[in-house]
Parts: sequence; C-alpha cells; structure tokens
Amino acid sequence: MNGFKEYDHFDGLGLAELIKKKEVSAEELLNEAIQRIERTNPYINAVIIRMYDLAREEITRGLPEGPFKGVPFLLKDLRTAYAGVVLTNGCKAMRNFVPDYDSELVSRFKRSGVFILGKTNTPEFGLLGVTEPELHGPTRNPWNPDFTPGGSSGGSAAAVAAEMVPMAAGGDGGGSIRIPSSYCGLFGLKPTRGRNPTGPINGEIWQGAVVENVITRSVRDCAAMLDFTCSLDFGAPYVTPLPERPYREEIKRDPGRLRIAFSTRNPIGFEIDPEHVLATQNTAKLLEKLGHYVEEAIPDIDGAVLLESYLMMYYGEVAAEITDLCKLLKKEIQHSDVEPGTWMLNLLGQAYSAGAFVTAKRRWANFSRSMAKFHKTYDLYLTPTTALPPARIGELQPRFLQQMALKLVNVLNLGRLVKKSGLLNKVAFAIFSRTPFTQLANLTGQPAMSVPLHWTSNGLPCGMQFIAPFGDEATLFRLAAQFEKEKPWFDKRPELIEPINIVDC
Repeated sequence: MNGFKEYDHFDGLGLAELIKKKEVSAEELLNEAIQRIERTNPYINAVIIRMYDLAREEITRGLPEGPFKGVPFLLKDLRTAYAGVVLTNGCKAMRNFVPDYDSELVSRFKRSGVFILGKTNTPEFGLLGVTEPELHGPTRNPWNPDFTPGGSSGGSAAAVAAEMVPMAAGGDGGGSIRIPSSYCGLFGLKPTRGRNPTGPINGEIWQGAVVENVITRSVRDCAAMLDFTCSLDFGAPYVTPLPERPYREEIKRDPGRLRIAFSTRNPIGFEIDPEHVLATQNTAKLLEKLGHYVEEAIPDIDGAVLLESYLMMYYGEVAAEITDLCKLLKKEIQHSDVEPGTWMLNLLGQAYSAGAFVTAKRRWANFSRSMAKFHKTYDLYLTPTTALPPARIGELQPRFLQQMALKLVNVLNLGRLVKKSGLLNKVAFAIFSRTPFTQLANLTGQPAMSVPLHWTSNGLPCGMQFIAPFGDEATLFRLAAQFEKEKPWFDKRPELIEPINIVDC
C-alpha cells in the first residue's frame, strides 16, 4: 500500500478522524510513518529502535477503540517497558535488556488506539538536557542539525518536529519534556505529580520529580491523551485528585481574566539570552492584549538553594540507579559500563550522607509552600522555558583533559574528594544556567507547560513556560488553546539540512 502524503497536515486526532471516516487506513499511516523515519532519521538520529513488524501485527490483530485508533506513535527509550522489546535507557550496559512486561503507561498508550512503531533516543538514564548518549550517538534538532533538540526527551521531540509522528512519549524530571519542546517548536506539558501512572514496578520516580506524558504539535492531542492516561494508578504512593472535567472540554472554555506574574531573571544568577528576554516581554504584551492582568514578580524562593536540593536528589538517584542496575542485570556494574559522568554522579551519591539527602528533600516542601502562597495572588507564573538557545552538538560534552580527569577520579574512586572540593557543583551550576527555570515545577509537583510562541533571528524555536498551581492543568490547557488560536504554530515546519552539511563539534 502507498502512504498518505497529507499525513503532516493533521494532528493525531485529525488522523484518527480520517480513519474513522475510512478516508485512510492504519496501514497507510504506518507505511507513511516508516517512509518518513527512514528518509529523515539519518539526518537527526531520533529513532533508535524500530518496531515496524510489531506495529503491523498490532494493526492486523485490531487496534483498541480509543481516541487515537490507528495513529502512529513513538515511545521514549527510558522506563517505557514494552514486553519483548529492548529497553536501554540510553545505557550501554542495558543494550541487550528485554523486559517481559509492559509499564502501565505503555499499556494505556496502547489502549488509546495508537500503534507503536519505535523508540526514541535519550541521554543515559535521562540525566542531561541534551541527547548525546555514547550508546546511540547524538540526536539533532530538525530546525538546524548543528544544534541539540534538548533532553532528555530529545529523540521524541526531534521525531515530532521532523513530522515522523504527530506525537511521542516523553518524561520530565527537571524539564525533560519542556526543554525539548521549547527547542523544537512543540507543545509540551509536564502534568501534576501523580497525574500519570508509574506502575507496575515504580512507585515514584526521582522522589516524585518525574512525570511522564507526551510531546505534541497540537494542544488538543496532549489534552486527549492525558484524558486517557490519567486515571487512578492502583498501588501508587499517593493519589492526585482527578480533573473536574475532561481536558478536551477545557480547551474549549474561555480562561477568563487571569492574573499572571512573569520574570526574565535567571534564578541562579547567570545571563539570559536577550532574545529570550524579548520573547517573554512580548508574551506578556500578548497576554495583556488577550485581556489578562500581567505584572513582573517572582516567588520567594532562593534559586541557588533550589538547585542544590535538586542536585542532591540527582546524585542520590544515580547511585540508587547503579545499585538497581546490578540487581537487574545480575552482575557487578563497573565504571566502564556507564558513561564517565554517570559514574561520577554515582560516586557523589555514595559520598553524601542519608541525613544530607533528607535535609535537601525537606526543602521541597518549603518550595511548595512558597509557591502555594504565590498562587494566592497569581494564577500562573511565566518565564522563558530556557535561558539560552540550544547548545551546539558536542558543546556540553567534557573536553579531552576533563574526560581524562573524570576517568582518573572514577578509577581511583575519589567521589569524597570531589564532593569536598565542590568542583562538580560548580560545573553543574554552569550547565543548569542554560535551563534554570524548569526544575522548580518538578520539585513542587506542579503542572507546567512550554508553548512555542517565539522563533529567534537564526530560526530556532524558543518556548514560553507557564507554571500553574498543583492539580490545575485545566487553566494551562485553556490558555494554551487561546494562544494556539491567537498565534498558531502548527504550520511552522523546519527545513532539514542534508547530512553532508552536518559536522560534529
């Protein structure tokens, strides 16, 4: 069968409607998606595991009667267990690991009617804001392949931006849905903590900082999928109240006159790109034009203390990840089994005390209290999604001497010495200076979205972040739909550069 050449004119719900009307078949959509992946993936390296035969089998057996019946879909290759398909988590030690179960969210994606035809690239264990794992190589931004699409859901964002699929799975533990959405000109929403399931193996991921969802081109696709996936997750450590009404209804409702605070100040004191400042100021003006009340204000939170708390969780979770990996693979994990940076984080996680970890975790509640107080005055908090444009491919990788120093520290097990020096914290602050706005919502558990409202002078997307009170995705969806109507982005398309022009840094 031939494909469906008008494929990229529709979002996921649009394609599902065509199938319902029998104007196109799931087989035709599969063929078109495969052609697009095979044609485009050599340029950007977004899809690293192909599941074409499994997708054909799903279609032949008959897809569930969900809202996205017959729509192509990609999974992020991180925690999304699909029985019988390799799950690498971007780690070379896991290149041959095959789970024998579906994660609960994957089961719900399947029941929504999508067919899954592959998995997308991610940094090792989702640890970085760029997608350049040693195992699979770097993923490139379809808007300009010299640049990163961000991370950790960089493969999914690149695949959607390149129009391989209308939407793909993502996860967000520090901005990993919002950052790639911003860099790739897409809509990305991190739901409230506990909104989507983590079972059947995990209770909470990264102390509750991680929430999984999708990256989409349209607001309604995100709303419809979240409607389908957000039911109760039995056995979860806590229960997030269900929404008052379906999110697909919310996007049809007027948001009313919202009180919105905005800031263009980097919370950890580094610079912000002037175009990102201008984009935020222009967004504030657009909000005023739409009838909202807008003023410059910031919550009473020390950004440096927040990042220190985030980093403590980061170190501890990586150490726990390595311990769990030993049990999973039934072997002792060595420094050579993972990337040098990952092993260094593992050593730091082992070097800090349980008391230090708990002290840092207790601050999360303080941040939540501060934000709850802030939201008594303001419905939403607006910032740039990122402080700087996407980095060039390889720009944030350690250079030769740094790599040698990392290997020496790892071989000699000098984690306590590195901890005492404070050097890695300084390096981490410099790296997170590019993306200092997103971690707040992860630690407080609030929903937050990145909306593609600006493109820079060199043609790269620049998203705007909105944070809402705990549990209030509804307001985000209403405002996003208003933006989508006022300043549509669906038809903005990248022009991919030929592979011959791509040069690694």
